[in-house]
Amino acid sequence: MDLLLAFFLFGVIARALRSELAFPPALHDSLSIVLLLTIGLKGGVELAAQSLAEVWLPALCVVAMGCALTGIAYLVLSTWVRLPKVDAAAVAAHYGSVSVGTFAVASASLAAKGVPFEPSFSLFVVLLEAPAIFIGVALARRGARSETRSGFGAVAQEILRGKSLVLLVGGLAIGWGFGADGLAPITPLFFGGFKGLLALFLLDMGLVCGDRLSSLRRHGARLVVFAVAMPLFAAGLGMALAKLLGFSVGGTAMLATLAASASYIAAPAALRIAVPEANPTLSLTAALGITFPFNIAIGIPLYLEVARQLP
Repeated sequence: MDLLLAFFLFGVIARALRSELAFPPALHDSLSIVLLLTIGLKGGVELAAQSLAEVWLPALCVVAMGCALTGIAYLVLSTWVRLPKVDAAAVAAHYGSVSVGTFAVASASLAAKGVPFEPSFSLFVVLLEAPAIFIGVALARRGARSETRSGFGAVAQEILRGKSLVLLVGGLAIGWGFGADGLAPITPLFFGGFKGLLALFLLDMGLVCGDRLSSLRRHGARLVVFAVAMPLFAAGLGMALAKLLGFSVGGTAMLATLAASASYIAAPAALRIAVPEANPTLSLTAALGITFPFNIAIGIPLYLEVARQLP
C-alpha cells in the first residue's frame, strides 16, 4: 500500500469509528496554502526551461477537454441521474474543473515511482480551474429561478481571487522568475517537506470524506455510479488526448488524473455565489465523498498502469 494512501485511509477509518480526531480549520488552511504554493513553485521552475511554442497547443487542447467534460457530465446528470438542471450544472462544473489535491498526490506518487512527466502540468492545473465553472454557471442559469444570483463579473472575481488560483499563479511566477538556484534558501521547507505535509493533508481529507460517507444513501445509487464512472470515462479521454499530443507515460497518466479529478475548492466557492439555489451537498458528496477517494485509492495507480501498456 502506498504510504500517502495509508494516511488517507487512517482518516476515513478514524471517522468511521467516531473518533474525536479533527484538524483545526487554521491548520487545514495552512496545509492547503503550503501545498498549493509548492506546486506552483515546482511548476514555475520547470516551465522556465520551456518556450511558449512548446506549451500553447497542449494548453489549448487541455482547456477544450475540460469544457467538453463539463458538457458531457451535464448531459449525464440531467438525463440519466435525473438531477434538476440547476444541480446537474453545478455538479458538472466540479467535474470539468480540477482537484489540486488529487494532482498533488499524483505528482508525489509518480515521483516516488521514478516516473517523470512534462513540466507544463502546473500550468494546466491553473488553466482548468475557470472554464468549467463558467460553463456550469451558464448552464445552471438556463433553468434557474433565483432573481438574486450574481453576475458573471462576480463569478470571475471569486475565481480569480480564490486562494487556489492566486497561490498557483503566484508560485508559478516566483518559480519561473527565480529558478532552482534562486529558490535554494526555501527548498527545505517547500520541497523537502512536501511529502510530509501532503500526508497530513490526506489525513485531514480522510476525516472529511469519512464525514460524508453517511450522505451517500440519501442521494441515490445513480449519483454514486456517476461519481465512479465519470472519472474512468474522463481518464480515458485524457489518455487519448495525451497520446495525440505525444506525452510521455508519466504525462499520459497525469493528464488522465487531471481529467478524472473533480474540484472541491474553487468550484464550490464560485457556485455558491453564482448559483445559490443549487444544492452544494450533491456536488461535495460526489466530488469529495466518492471521486476523490476513488482516484486516490484506485484511479492514480490504474491510470499509470494503463499508460504503461499503451503503445
